Amino acid sequence: MERAELAGWLRLSLTPGIGDGAARRLLAAFGLPDGIFAQPPAALREVVSSAQAEALLQPPPGLQAQIDQTWQWLQAADGGVSRRIVTLGDSGYPASLLEMADPPLMLYVLGAADFDLTQLGHSIAVVGSRNPTPQGATNARSFARALGEAGLPVVSGLALGVDGAAHQGALDATGDVPRLATVAVVGTGLDRVYPARHRDLAHRITLQGLIVSELPLGTPPLTQNFPKRNRLIAGLARGTLVVEAALQSGSLITARLTSEQGKEVFAIPGSIHSPQSRGCHALIRQGAKLVESVNDILEELPPLQPRAAAAPTSGNGSTAAVATDEDPLLEALGHDPVSLDALSARTGWSAAALQAKMLELELDGHIARLPGGLFQRTAIG
Repeated sequence: MERAELAGWLRLSLTPGIGDGAARRLLAAFGLPDGIFAQPPAALREVVSSAQAEALLQPPPGLQAQIDQTWQWLQAADGGVSRRIVTLGDSGYPASLLEMADPPLMLYVLGAADFDLTQLGHSIAVVGSRNPTPQGATNARSFARALGEAGLPVVSGLALGVDGAAHQGALDATGDVPRLATVAVVGTGLDRVYPARHRDLAHRITLQGLIVSELPLGTPPLTQNFPKRNRLIAGLARGTLVVEAALQSGSLITARLTSEQGKEVFAIPGSIHSPQSRGCHALIRQGAKLVESVNDILEELPPLQPRAAAAPTSGNGSTAAVATDEDPLLEALGHDPVSLDALSARTGWSAAALQAKMLELELDGHIARLPGGLFQRTAIG
């Protein structure tokens, strides 16, 4: 992208009162931004309001500083990580976003140069609570890894909790294979990482995936930007898996937007005693597909590329060894949270033997350690 072209797009996107809808009408009428700003006021008023036409006649405050900052960001070398801006007029603009009612004018993209957003035609979004249960975090990572092993890139929002676990699972699946593992759609400018504790994770994503934002550089983490971000998560992917969510979770916004776009919504059920399961249960009652294993997703959204041969998979698609219902400890554990004392009473095992076996099952991903000294089976247990 040339500097003059960048300046035109930034001026259009930053002009006060010109939202994405008005900007798209102007682009349809006059072509690229340079064509818009060459129009006389009378021509502009045929497409937008008089106030909007007046605003277009003057460069917005701070435009030159934004152009300089963005141009410097694009030119900066960063260890082989590519920095790009994809506009609504580019051939590399993701086709799935064009099907949305409000596609963004500009997408800022940070990541490996060989990866582009057109590769997202067979991805799946994995979202959920910022405060998941230990089992929820384990499920997010395990399902994302299994989806990655099946050849599906994972889209999420880089938030704490389920989002971060999903990105990590997708990266685990890729290893050193040079393919798009995961895409993080963020609610800030790409010159900052939010939350800050995900700085290392963000760096890993730029090497094996992409970080995407529609927001100008310098944009801080403002509350109103995250629901907007959620529509892009839904728009980029073929479907959305909700791992855990409370009834007021932002993940339910993503699920609703996914459904409104005519795409599949999947939800993992949980304990009836957990508030973090209620959002998923509500989605299932509304028609989302109940998911117990990764195959429940793959039968609806098969990979566009052949699935690589893999070791026998467990219930959630990971390659961990499968523990069957015949395992006496899992049978005694059941499917609700339970304490070690209760397990000892059920099994008659000594405390030392019980703790050793529980640690083994926990490391294999078959059980999750919950607050209060409780344990519960995971989706693969």
